[in-house]
Amino acid sequence: MTGVQTCALPIFPVTIACLGVGTDGTTVDYVVVAGGAAGGSAFTRGGAGGGGAGGMKSGTGLTVTATTYTVTIGAGGTTYTVPAATSDNGTASSFGTLVTTTGGGRGGGVNSINGVNGGSGGGGGSSTSAGGSGVSGEGNNGGAGSFSGGKFGRQAGGGGGGKGTAGTASSGLVGAAGGAGAANPISGSTTGQLSGGIYYLAGGGGGSGGLGNHAAGGLGGGGTPNNNNTAASSTFSNGLENTGGGGGGGGYTSAGTYLYFGKGGSGVVIIKWRFQ
Repeated sequence: MTGVQTCALPIFPVTIACLGVGTDGTTVDYVVVAGGAAGGSAFTRGGAGGGGAGGMKSGTGLTVTATTYTVTIGAGGTTYTVPAATSDNGTASSFGTLVTTTGGGRGGGVNSINGVNGGSGGGGGSSTSAGGSGVSGEGNNGGAGSFSGGKFGRQAGGGGGGKGTAGTASSGLVGAAGGAGAANPISGSTTGQLSGGIYYLAGGGGGSGGLGNHAAGGLGGGGTPNNNNTAASSTFSNGLENTGGGGGGGGYTSAGTYLYFGKGGSGVVIIKWRFQ
C-alpha cells in the first residue's frame, strides 16, 4: 500500500507513519512547487510580461524517518489595487528542511522593465526588455518583451517561464505564450491542470500585447491575459491555485480599457510513501 498526502495553503504538518519494511519503506516520492508570480502591469497602451511559474522539484527515494515534518506552501504573487501597481513574486514552498523551491519571478511592465528572476523567470515588459532568469533544476527563463515603434499599443510582453520550457519572446505588438509546465509524476495524484489524461504543474503566465493581442499561459496553470479582467476583483487572468502557475500580464483592451494583471497560483506539496 501507499499513502499520498497533498497539501495546500498555507502551512501543514505532515506526519509520516507506518513506514513499510525494506529499503523502499524508509523513502518517499515527492513534488514541491512554489507559488507562481503575478504578471506585470501596463502603464500605457501596451502589454506586460507574464509571471514566472513557481520553482518545481520532484523525485523518488528521498530518505525520511517516521516523524512530523512542517510543510510550507508558497502563496502566489498578488497586489492589484490599481492596474499599474507593481506586482509580486511568488513565495517559497518546502517539505521540512529536505526540499525547498523558489517562488516565481514577476512579469515586467512596459517601459523597459525587465522580468524578475525566480524559480522560473518573469516575462519581460515591452521595449525589448529581458525576461528574468529561472533557477537551475527548478524552472526556466522568461521571454523578452518587444516594441514595434509608434506611441500606443505597439509594445508586448514576453511569456513567463515554466518548469518544462522557457517563456516565449514576444514580437511586435503581439504578446508571447508562457512556458509549459511539467507533468505531475506522482501516480494516483489528480493535482494540476488536466490535459490528455495527464496533470501538469508550474506553467508560466502569458504575455499581453498592445490593444488586446494577448497570448496563452503555459500548460500547468499559467494564466492567460483576458479582456474581461478590468476590475481588482477579477480572476480571469490568474494562475491556477495549487499549481504554481504564473499570472497573465496586464495591458489594454482594443477598446482602450486597462487590464489588471493576473495573480500567481499557489504552490503545492505532494508526498507519497509506502505503508507497512
